[in-house]
Amino acid sequence: MAEIDRILRDVRTDEMRRMDRRAVDIVSATQYMIGQDRPFSVISGYRSQRTNDALRARSNGVAKNSYHIRGMAVDLRMKGVSTDTIANIGERLAAGGVGRYSSSDFVHLDSGPVREWGR
Repeated sequence: MAEIDRILRDVRTDEMRRMDRRAVDIVSATQYMIGQDRPFSVISGYRSQRTNDALRARSNGVAKNSYHIRGMAVDLRMKGVSTDTIANIGERLAAGGVGRYSSSDFVHLDSGPVREWGR
């Protein structure tokens, strides 16, 4: 799990946080249900407050109190698998939040309350 925390660190500041294990389980279950052994490409895992604020200043799609800051969210994509496929599986799991960012080709999965956006 320490290696997962390292991989999902804030690459802009090189800060690490213990990722919520439920978020890791959601990502793992999604990969299993896709039925592919290909890895996900991680766009964003943990974000420091500083990184989140900087991203928020550039985009209205970044939440002020993002679950990324708490280590409870991962933005990802998988080569050859559509964002709709990944998001649909995340929604079927009903384990947390699922955001579709089709124009940017990634899906947000988190271990917060069950909700969805970006349809």
